[in-house]
Amino acid sequence: MCTLDERILEHLAEDSWSTPRHMSRVMKFDASRGRVKERCQMLSHAGFLAPIFEGSNMYEITSNGQEYLNGRLDAENRPRPSPRAIQG
Repeated sequence: MCTLDERILEHLAEDSWSTPRHMSRVMKFDASRGRVKERCQMLSHAGFLAPIFEGSNMYEITSNGQEYLNGRLDAENRPRPSPRAIQG
């Protein structure tokens, strides 16, 4: 988990869903759409986010993501996909 991951989760906890493009525009720090998309994919593989529907670029926070934000879930015990697994 990095700071960007936490900001993405916080954003989606406030909004019901969002796209990496929208998040990269509204977040208060400099992160490209590509970087936000990459982190959303990683968070999705870890079970903290989920696409609204199969193959979608629209994400929502999962119950695990909310549990993490509430301090009741440790990210250390979540799956860690490689960047290669995300892209392929």
